[in-house]
Amino acid sequence: ELGHIVAGPTASLILALLGADVIKIEQPGTGDMSRFSRGNQGYFLSFNTNKRSIVIDLKSKKGKEVFEKLVARSDVLIDNYGPGVLERLGFTYEQLAKKNTGLIQCGIKGFLKGPYENRTLLDEPAQMMGGLAYMTGPRNMPLRAGASLVDVTGAMFGVIGILTALYERGKSGHGRDIRVGL
Repeated sequence: ELGHIVAGPTASLILALLGADVIKIEQPGTGDMSRFSRGNQGYFLSFNTNKRSIVIDLKSKKGKEVFEKLVARSDVLIDNYGPGVLERLGFTYEQLAKKNTGLIQCGIKGFLKGPYENRTLLDEPAQMMGGLAYMTGPRNMPLRAGASLVDVTGAMFGVIGILTALYERGKSGHGRDIRVGL
């Protein structure tokens, strides 16, 4: 898992609770942004239970080598990095699939292909843009839902795609690149 805060960690949490061996990859120095940003360790722990964790500097040569070794023996890679981050690091699906033809990669992004595909998006603005906040608040006063419903729902759809791709891989032997938009 190359996830942070809610969407990516939720997808891998669901898989971990279903029995998957999840390895969370965190940045040196900061780790997952939710570790300290909310001042509450419980927030991080609630989305990252049942996982192993490793710190890898994906910008360093050695870090890239370690990451590629992990990818070579993994079934699934989940990320919710911003648009183009993995590509700029040299980790396109095509490049990773050369190391592991059965790899299933699930990228949970703010937007899919279209005019906003290069924009980042978080749960609260997604609730506003998608209209959810207008259904939960008083009339003419949009209100964010109490939980990160868009992130969690995106994660669930990602897991559905992953499970479907795992089933398909059992027949074809090939992985798949899955994209989920908030």
